[in-house]
Amino acid sequence: MIGLSSYAGVMESLMNSAEEQQASCPLANSWSKTQESSKNQKPKGVGGFVLVHAGAGYHSESKAKEYKHVCKRACQRAVDQLKSGALAVEAVAAALVELEDSPFTNAGMGSNLNLSGEIECDASIMDGKSLHYGAVGAISGIKNPVLVANRLLSEAQKGKLSAGRIPPCFLVGRGAHDWAVSHGIPPCPSEKMATKFSLSAYKRNKRKMELAEKMDTGHNQTKKRRQSSENEYGSGCLDTVGAVVVDLEGNVAAAVSSGGLAMKHPGRVGQAAHYGCGCWAENACNMNPYSTAVSTSGCGEHLIRTMLARECSAAMQSEDAHQALLEAMQNKFISSPFLASEDRVLGGVIVLRCCRCVEAQPSQNIQGILVEFLWSHTTESMCVGYMSAQDSKAKTHISRLPPGTVPGQSLAIEGGVCRLMSVAE
Repeated sequence: MIGLSSYAGVMESLMNSAEEQQASCPLANSWSKTQESSKNQKPKGVGGFVLVHAGAGYHSESKAKEYKHVCKRACQRAVDQLKSGALAVEAVAAALVELEDSPFTNAGMGSNLNLSGEIECDASIMDGKSLHYGAVGAISGIKNPVLVANRLLSEAQKGKLSAGRIPPCFLVGRGAHDWAVSHGIPPCPSEKMATKFSLSAYKRNKRKMELAEKMDTGHNQTKKRRQSSENEYGSGCLDTVGAVVVDLEGNVAAAVSSGGLAMKHPGRVGQAAHYGCGCWAENACNMNPYSTAVSTSGCGEHLIRTMLARECSAAMQSEDAHQALLEAMQNKFISSPFLASEDRVLGGVIVLRCCRCVEAQPSQNIQGILVEFLWSHTTESMCVGYMSAQDSKAKTHISRLPPGTVPGQSLAIEGGVCRLMSVAE
């Protein structure tokens, strides 16, 4: 059974805009014609849109203000980049840095500690224009892992290394750390990345694990311990962060960063670093009428085995965005045959898709981009924020499952529409 929260348009109703979208953006044919007629015209002014998340998991009311505040700051950071003329990939990286720097998120500073009491982070970024991707896994001693991922992406775009070597796009562990430092990204002592909150959580979790190990190892006790572990280290600790951005030229980008599950095994790499699992971004082309960007959060093992980011991106090429995401979350995630043995499937996504629209204006120089943005989750809650370059401030929202529904077996889905306007020179 699906627990579905009301699909309210947060900026405009998607249902009310459906006819408008069909009239002003006749998809495949219109996209290619608009693309062809405007490819040599540079949009005048500034614009763009950003959607961020502070994780799918559990967000207590006592900390709601802090989660919303960091989402607002991340949105503003991205919009500032867009207003200065930055492309989507630069703006999405800026948003992630803000999210990683918050002590309230499980990314960068204040990340969950692993079994050895150390912080190991995962991050990835994808540029929809070039389709390049960069990622790091289980990296320690770097304050902003997303900057390393972004540097890997940009270095790969320069072409082959000496002697014709292929540049790396995904590095892990000590090798990732050393590469980052050699490329000018300053190291940060691991002890400085831990916060009072993450340290106290580690000590509390360690005590619980030690007590559990002293218990009877019978079948029933093992099952109880597994359920307790899922509650303690599962839906309450899945606050990976991420963002998706579209700039005024219609380029999209996505990024994700995470400290991983609490008390994870050293060396474990979650979905935040895996290709097609943590994030996905792809500009429109002749085959795909929509540009799409996705960022995920949740139990990394579940997201890796379903490649949820890429699955959701592919689904967004359907006419009805809401229905497409609903079906993807239900069929490709909750009911996925790859997760048939799981009692609860925990995860969340933020998604945007956009297309250029032919405006019914006297002047042929008016260009528009219709942006549809959505979020969906099977966890108890998910904190999101969004902002266009025309907005004075970001909007934030903590989405929660409908009352009476079961996390991991039900889902919530919400979203809205934004129209970006520009004048072509």
